[in-house]
Amino acid sequence: MTVDVELTTEVPPVQTGSNLMTGAEYLESLRDGREIYLNGERVQDVTTHPAFRNAAASIARVYDSLHDPQHRDTLTTVDRFGNRTHKFFTPSYTPQELLEAREAIALWSRMSYGFQGRTPDYKASFMASLGAGPEFYEPYAANASRWYQEYASRCLFLNHVIVDPPVDRNKPLEETRDVYLHVEEETDGGLIISGAKMMGTGSALTHATFVAQNSASAARLQDGKTEDFALVCLIPISTPGQKLICRASYESSARSPFDNPISSRYDENDAVLVFDKAFVPWDNVLVYRDINKARGFYAASGFMNRYVLQATTRLAVKLDFMCGLLLKGVACNGTADFRGVQVAVGEVIAYRNLFWALTAAMCLDTQPGVGGSVVPKLEHASAARVFAAGAWAKIKEIFDIYLGGAPLVVPSSYRDLENPELRPLLDRFYRGTDMNAEERIKLYKLIWDVTGSEFAGRYSLYERNYSGNHEQMRIDALAFANRTGRSDEFRALVDQCMSDYGINGWTGATWSWEK
Repeated sequence: MTVDVELTTEVPPVQTGSNLMTGAEYLESLRDGREIYLNGERVQDVTTHPAFRNAAASIARVYDSLHDPQHRDTLTTVDRFGNRTHKFFTPSYTPQELLEAREAIALWSRMSYGFQGRTPDYKASFMASLGAGPEFYEPYAANASRWYQEYASRCLFLNHVIVDPPVDRNKPLEETRDVYLHVEEETDGGLIISGAKMMGTGSALTHATFVAQNSASAARLQDGKTEDFALVCLIPISTPGQKLICRASYESSARSPFDNPISSRYDENDAVLVFDKAFVPWDNVLVYRDINKARGFYAASGFMNRYVLQATTRLAVKLDFMCGLLLKGVACNGTADFRGVQVAVGEVIAYRNLFWALTAAMCLDTQPGVGGSVVPKLEHASAARVFAAGAWAKIKEIFDIYLGGAPLVVPSSYRDLENPELRPLLDRFYRGTDMNAEERIKLYKLIWDVTGSEFAGRYSLYERNYSGNHEQMRIDALAFANRTGRSDEFRALVDQCMSDYGINGWTGATWSWEK
């Protein structure tokens, strides 16, 4: 039976049962005729194709965890509409609820050791706000409410595309209709759209696409010229005219679990999404031809504050894993007691501690969100964006320096270990300190998979550009400080200091001074 993930036209009644998908239902829901292209061919079934099947199975595992009695209380809650859902799929109304949502995020992240960044909870960063404050999306507020109900009750898996392709960015937005996504035609039933958007990370395995603008692309919108670009909507992946053009697959290139233990199952294939006269029903529209709302939803919805909590929690889990890898790697090399090595390991642990501390601050030191909800304070979120973007490069540098060539000193594949002529040599010359050869090779193949492989190269780029370009993140931090009055407070503190003295000495009687 095919799982129906299409939306109804009316808000569902309040319910108290659970409609959460199981892993098997999730996999079945992906067999919907979606147009996925890889290596010049259309993928017929992502659940069985060698480029996607293990990643799909990994997502199925997170759906099954929702039904596991061991994890149910950590992962799920009943929202204000009576839906049982993942704790981050619904708005948080107290810091404690937000902290519990972080723990639910972390549990899912641990299932992929932090290497699947776009699990279904990622888009909950935005979608939960539709339940708390649909009024922002008038005249499409009913659409927002309906999407929240369906999304939360099923824990649907959404991807998003909010970045314009790196084409003709030197031209005014209105001159890019041949490439950038825009509305071509209005009909009684909805909108006809064409153009491309990126990066659809993990999109081949999702139920629907969230289409909008990030802060950089929204800044290019101009009144009276680009209203046809001012669109925020949701589009089921099976929509005719929506094509996903994927990058090369690291999963399909993996030789074995022993040789590629991470890339063989957690490859989130990135895609450019091309819309060729695709139809978007009015029921799926949240913002249209309203440039102010298209610009403002990013901040007004609380999406920025919430997605950074999800992303930073996932990164913190990943750094837990990397701390363990480095500790085992230096022990295997026999260098764990060297002072310089201990300094490096301590630095990686400090990065790990920093990001866990930032997530705690985001949960416990909050600001008001829409509809009486709470969201992480913007200044904590903006700090995490900036420092997370540079952290992975530093972690990888430490691995490169302090493990040296050890990740390269491994045989070509697991087959070498099965060769009876080679095995005695491998056992003698490839062993580690207090570790047999097979375990050492297994460890360093894992380290190479996450630090030196092509999969690892993609992940380095992903971590650096996850929250946008390096300039925009810093400009946003300044803009947030200006908008919240923090910049005025900073200047006032300096003015206070400078008011304490002048060319004739101190202005108050607290201090003494003699010429």
